[in-house]
Amino acid sequence: MPTTAEEPTVAPTNTLAKADASTPPKGLTSQEAASRLQKDGPNAMPDTSVHPLRNALAKFWAPVPWLLEAAIILQIVLHKYTEAAVIAGLLFFNAALAYFQEGRAQATLKALKSSLALNASVLRDGAWKTVPAADLVCGDLVKLSLGGVVAADAHLLDGSVSLDQSMLTGESLPVEAGAGADTYAGALVRRGEATALVTATGVHTKFGKTAELVRTAHSVSSQQTAVLRIVRNLAIFNAFVILLIGIYAYTRHLPWSEIIPLLLTSVLASIPVALPATFTLASALGARALAKIGVLPTRLSAVDEAATIDVLCSDKTGTLTLNALSVTSVKPFPGIHEAHVLGMAALASSEGGDDSVDAAIRAASLKKPATDLPKLIKFIPFDPAKKTSEATVTDAKGTTERIVKGAFIAVASLAAPASKASDIADELEQQGFRVLAVAAGPPASMSLIGFIALSDPPRTDSASLISELHTLGVRTVMVTGDAPATAGIVAHAVGLEGAVCPPGPIPDGVKPQDFAVFASILPEGKYNLVKAFQKNRHTVGMCGDGANDAPALRQAQIGIAVSTATDVAKSAAGVVLTKAGLGGIVAAVKEGRTTFQRILTYTLNSVLKKITQVLLLAFGLIITGHAVLTPMLMVIVMITGDFLAMSLTTDNVSPSETPNSWQIGRITTAAAVLAACFLTFCIAILLVGKFKLGLGVDALRTLSVVAIVYGSEATIYAIRDRRHFWGLRPTLWLLLSSIADLLIISTLAAFGFAMTPLPIPILACEFAAAIAFWLIMAGIKIPVFKRLGIS
Repeated sequence: MPTTAEEPTVAPTNTLAKADASTPPKGLTSQEAASRLQKDGPNAMPDTSVHPLRNALAKFWAPVPWLLEAAIILQIVLHKYTEAAVIAGLLFFNAALAYFQEGRAQATLKALKSSLALNASVLRDGAWKTVPAADLVCGDLVKLSLGGVVAADAHLLDGSVSLDQSMLTGESLPVEAGAGADTYAGALVRRGEATALVTATGVHTKFGKTAELVRTAHSVSSQQTAVLRIVRNLAIFNAFVILLIGIYAYTRHLPWSEIIPLLLTSVLASIPVALPATFTLASALGARALAKIGVLPTRLSAVDEAATIDVLCSDKTGTLTLNALSVTSVKPFPGIHEAHVLGMAALASSEGGDDSVDAAIRAASLKKPATDLPKLIKFIPFDPAKKTSEATVTDAKGTTERIVKGAFIAVASLAAPASKASDIADELEQQGFRVLAVAAGPPASMSLIGFIALSDPPRTDSASLISELHTLGVRTVMVTGDAPATAGIVAHAVGLEGAVCPPGPIPDGVKPQDFAVFASILPEGKYNLVKAFQKNRHTVGMCGDGANDAPALRQAQIGIAVSTATDVAKSAAGVVLTKAGLGGIVAAVKEGRTTFQRILTYTLNSVLKKITQVLLLAFGLIITGHAVLTPMLMVIVMITGDFLAMSLTTDNVSPSETPNSWQIGRITTAAAVLAACFLTFCIAILLVGKFKLGLGVDALRTLSVVAIVYGSEATIYAIRDRRHFWGLRPTLWLLLSSIADLLIISTLAAFGFAMTPLPIPILACEFAAAIAFWLIMAGIKIPVFKRLGIS
C-alpha cells in the first residue's frame, strides 16, 4: 500500500462515514459482524516473529563466518582435520556468543498486543454482549465504562468519559470526552460511561499504526557497520596481497603442495576471527556493569551506541516530568488565604479514586491545612458535561453553603462577576497550566474565591541531567505530544533554551540545533524526527515512557525507557532504567564510552596484526623462498593471540569527553602506520634469524610465530591509551591473559610442540627485542593518534 513521509503506515480502510451509515440502532447482527470480520480481519496485530532456528542460522551468514567456513572447507580438502575442527570451534563460539547475548526482536509487538483490552462490551442482535476484543469490527456499538481499556478506535455517540491517552498521544492530563469526540485503542477510562461507534480495528487503529511503525523501524547498529567495514577493508587489502603471493609463488615454481598451504595460511592470517565475539563480549560486560546501577540494556548493541550518541530526543511527560499532576500556584482573591482556597477546593474533590486533579488538590491542601473550613454535607463528583464538581457544606453557624470547582467559564457563570478574573485565568493558561476556578457562598449568591493552577512538574534531576549531557557533547531536545506553550515552560524549567518548532510536519533538513522543543507531535512525527536527525549523520538517542514513543525508541540508535514507562516502551527501548530519575542516561553514556575504548583497542590491535601477518608471509616468501608460517601455526596464533586478547574487554580505560564514532578510515590508517612498525620488527627478527643465526626454514617459522605473539603483546600495551605513553593500570584479567599468551607460545617453542624447537637464549633475546619494540611503539603512537584525531 502507498505511504507518505508523514504517514509511513497503512492507511485505514474503515472510515467513520461508512460505519455510521451502515450501523443499525440495535447494533450489528452476528451475521453482519462475521462478514465484516472476514473482510477486515481480526482486531489484532499479526505475528511477525522470527523462528529461533532461522535466527541462529543467521549468525553463520556474515563476512567473518564466510571466511572461517571457507577455511574449514580448504582444511578438509587438504585432510587437515585437526585444524578444521579447531577453526569450526572458533566459528561456533562466535555464533553462540552472539545468539545467546542478543535481545528479543519481537518483544515490542508482544507487549503491544498484551496492552489491548481482552474483552469488550458490544451491542449485537439488539442485546449487549461481552465478546473478545479481537472480534470487534468497524461499525460495532461498544460501551466504555470506568476502569476499562478502549479496545478499538471509536467515535463517542452519547455519555461522557475521562480518558487517559498519555501512553498514546503524550498528553499529560486526562481528556474529558463527550458525544462527538474520538478516542483510540489503548486509552484508559478513568471516569464516566459512554456508548461509542467503532471506526477502526486492528492494524488500522492509531495503536495499530504505532505497532506497524515499531515493526518497520530499524537503525543499523554502528557496531554492525564497523565490523562489516573493517572486514571489508581487510578483505580488499589482504586479497590483493594474497593474489600477489600466489603469483610470486607460482613464478618461483613452488610446488602446489606448498602453494595451497601458503594461500590457506594467508587467508587464516587475514581473518579477524574474534572481532565479532569481542564486540559482543565487551558489550555484555558493559551491560552487566550498568545493570548493577539500575540500567538494563535490552540489546547489547545499545551499550556501544550509548558512546556514539550526539543528540538525545527526550519525551516530556513522564521523562523530563513526573507524569503526576500537582498544584503549582494558587491565586486567592483579596482577603482570602491560599490555604482556605485549597481547603474549600478539597471539599469539592473526591477522596480516593483515580481522579488525578482531585488527588493533587487534596494533597496540596494537606500540606497547607486551613483551620476555618466548613463541614461537608454532600459531595457531587465531577460532571464532564458541566465541567464542575461541587459540595454542600455548613459553616460554624449552621449556614448552608455551596462550593463549586471546575473550568473557569463554567464556575464564573454560577458566581457573581469578579474584576480581573478573566485576566488572571488567561495569564495562568498562557503559562501552560491547567486552571481551575473555585467559588463558594450561599447557593444563590456564590462568589469566586480564587484560582488553582496545576501542572506536571519536572523531575528534580532533569536540569542536572541535561547540563551534564551538554558537557559530554550530547545535545538534548524535547519531543512531546503536548501543547507548545506547556512544552516551552517545562523546557525552560529544565534548562532547554532555544526555539519551539511550529506544530505541523517536520521541516525538511531539520537539525538538532534548529529547535529546543518539538511539540504537538504524534508517534509518526517522533519517528520521522529521529529519522531526519539520522539522515543528517547524527547518532540519536530517544528517551520516552509511553506507547506513543515506541516507534521512535526502536528507530533511534539507542532507545531509553524510564522506570515508569509502559511495557511497550520498555520492549522497544535498547536501555531500560529501573530506578527513578534520569541519572542512568549519563551512566549509560559513560559506560558506553568505556566499552567503546576497550573495543577500539582490540580493533586497532587486530587490524594491525592482520595486516602485519599477511605482509610477513609475503616478505618471508621473498627472503626465504618458503612460507614462514603454516596453517597450524596460524591456528595457534588465533587461539593464543586473538582470543586471549579478548581480555581487553575488561581493561581499565579513560572514557572520552566527546561522543565517539567509528571513523573506520582513520582507524584503518592508524592501524596501517602501526602495522608498518610491527612488520619492521618481525622482518628484523626474521633477517637476524636467517643471516645472523643461520636458522633453517622450520626454525625460522618458529622464530616468526614467536615474533608475532611477542610483538602483539607489545602493541597491546603500547596502544591501550591513545593520549599518554602509559595508560591506567591494566586489569588482573589482562595481565593474566598476557602471561598465559607468552607462556603458551614460549613453552611450545622451547619444547617443540607443533613447531621446531628454539634455544631458550634465542627466545629470551626475542623477548628483550619485543620490550624495546614496545617502548618505540608507545612513543610513535601518540603523534599518529593525535594527527588522525583518535582518542
